[in-house]
Amino acid sequence: MAPPAPKKCLRVQGTDIVDADGKQVILKGTATGGHTNMENFITGYPGHEHEMRKAMLEVLGQEKYDFFFDKFLEYFFTQEDAKFLASLGLNCIRIPINHRHFLDDLNPSVVRPGAFKLIDRIVDACAAEGLYTIIDMHTFPGGQNQGWHSDSGIHKALFWDFKDFQDRMTNLWVEIANHYAGNTWVAGYNPMNEPGDPDHVNLQAWYKRVEKAIREVDPDHILFLDGNTYAMDFSAFKEVLPNCVYAIHDYATMGFPAGEPYLGTPAQNAHLRQSYERKVEFMKSHSVPIWNGEFGPVYAAPSDPNHDTINQQRYNLLGHQLTIYKSDRTSWSIWLYKDIGFQGMVHCAPDSPYIQLLRPFLEKKKRLGLDKWGRDDSAVGHIYAPVIEHMKAEIPERFWNKRYPEVWKLEGHVHRVIRETLFSEIMCWEYASYFEGKTLEELEALAGSFRLEKCVRREGLNEILRRDAEGDQA
Repeated sequence: MAPPAPKKCLRVQGTDIVDADGKQVILKGTATGGHTNMENFITGYPGHEHEMRKAMLEVLGQEKYDFFFDKFLEYFFTQEDAKFLASLGLNCIRIPINHRHFLDDLNPSVVRPGAFKLIDRIVDACAAEGLYTIIDMHTFPGGQNQGWHSDSGIHKALFWDFKDFQDRMTNLWVEIANHYAGNTWVAGYNPMNEPGDPDHVNLQAWYKRVEKAIREVDPDHILFLDGNTYAMDFSAFKEVLPNCVYAIHDYATMGFPAGEPYLGTPAQNAHLRQSYERKVEFMKSHSVPIWNGEFGPVYAAPSDPNHDTINQQRYNLLGHQLTIYKSDRTSWSIWLYKDIGFQGMVHCAPDSPYIQLLRPFLEKKKRLGLDKWGRDDSAVGHIYAPVIEHMKAEIPERFWNKRYPEVWKLEGHVHRVIRETLFSEIMCWEYASYFEGKTLEELEALAGSFRLEKCVRREGLNEILRRDAEGDQA
């Protein structure tokens, strides 16, 4: 039997998120990334979702294309997934969404018929297990940031340069808020994932605008507002908006192949604390709640040397991060729930039809380091190094890091344009070619590889999350 719905929407009270009785609620959960917003490292394609889908349509034709993606979306998250997450003691699931589920770029003022059906299914499945949900808009027309996960297909964030894009998404949020107004299992709305505003002022202006527009149709739900520069920078924020929680993303480089191994030294733990404190300074100085919307290491594959040692180090890292959040009673959502074996709490089995079909391509993509997320450049770093050195030789040093985000440095921008955009876009056709000639039955089996009962559970990770949740209940 489904639990009774909360009497009222969650709300902000000082530094806390509270329920109808004024009791503090610490939201702890995960995100269904790779589902209603697909990402390259999560499901294995290269580049950007809309480019991959275009290549798949070309190979499969409309009927098979619709069939495959309908089955993928159906199987990726079911009632069984919600039950599993609730069994770990989690209480809130973040739902990252690609705006194209709602809007057609050729008819941008009209919400697609049936657009809410898929999201409603996830919200309802979670509610039936006593799980709150947060609606997260992960992509924006023109791109709200410079990364692959904004699904823009380019390396600039044009959303900030076009009022039309901003109008479009403000209006869409009014539609979403109107649809979910009064739904007390929805913890709130995350209006924009990982903004990348080069001027550091446009974001705050849009937040004020969208907050006002949402409140006209839904005065009750919390807004979860990411900081600028990929939810890591609040230095230019000037004010606090009402009934809003401010959100960081707190990834640690020690959880990735390019970072140093986490050994739990005092210096490493001090660095983790310092990085967190820098990100939450705005929240603490303004006495508002904190939500860590994304964090978590990636994990070595069984075929990687020393994978057991590496993964234990990363479990230890995650555990220490959770102790930091617990000390501040910070709400959080780990990235990621389900994938093909890189970061998820569960992942496709190595002998699943999907992995078996794509294994040669996945191995090639890993060797080429096409995905930005957690890549290993050992096989191709020497190819790109001369390009970067050539540019540094020709560009005066004072200009190397002028391009936003400056933290990417010149190297990051070169890789974004060459590998993550151009190279990956062309590789989409190779990915799609693996699906050529597949029957409906074969396509269903491929999509079915993502059903929970067919997946492998990453027990080391899940046990850490379970213990943290049980600590709240003790």
